[in-house]
Amino acid sequence: MIVTAPEAGQRLDRFLRAHLPQHSRAYLQKLIAQGLVRVGGQAAKTSYRVRVHDTITVTIPPPTPLAARPQAIRLDVLYEDDDLIVLNKPAGMVVHPAAGNREHTLVNALLHHCRGKLAGIGGVERPGIVHRLDKGTSGCLVVAKTDAAHRDLVQQFKTRAVTKIYRAICRGKFPRPAGRVETLIGRSTHRRQKMSAQVRRGR
Repeated sequence: MIVTAPEAGQRLDRFLRAHLPQHSRAYLQKLIAQGLVRVGGQAAKTSYRVRVHDTITVTIPPPTPLAARPQAIRLDVLYEDDDLIVLNKPAGMVVHPAAGNREHTLVNALLHHCRGKLAGIGGVERPGIVHRLDKGTSGCLVVAKTDAAHRDLVQQFKTRAVTKIYRAICRGKFPRPAGRVETLIGRSTHRRQKMSAQVRRGR
């Protein structure tokens, strides 16, 4: 990349972000810190202000494999392209490996299903989980396969551009056939593995 007159004076990380939009700014800053970004053949700092005719080269290392191992677990794929995959997660499946659930998770299944198709998110070869469903909950889950898709999906969920609808099966006797409940939901103070209605704390 060669710096043009209108680009002169920009910080190096901002210049790279404009030319490599598929990568996050944090990841590009990481490459600079590792000496993988060179200006005129010399390593530069993130705060370097680019100059007209500067020649900038970037070395993108291959993604680091995730610690979790791929497992051949059947997935109910609703939609898939080069950037994302939409799944119907079954009840009983944990989304992310954690203490007590290191294997047979959705991430293990995705690593096998998307093998060779993950471009790397933040420099790590992994599926981008942007939202989760509890182990006992089934439903639609959107997963990013690239850094750019991950960043855009996170923004959409953050700004609530995505509408989420939940359906629950209830049992028992109810005083009315229909109604509306508005309250806060948070971690149960009696059973930490469950969520409950809250008076002061919650979402």
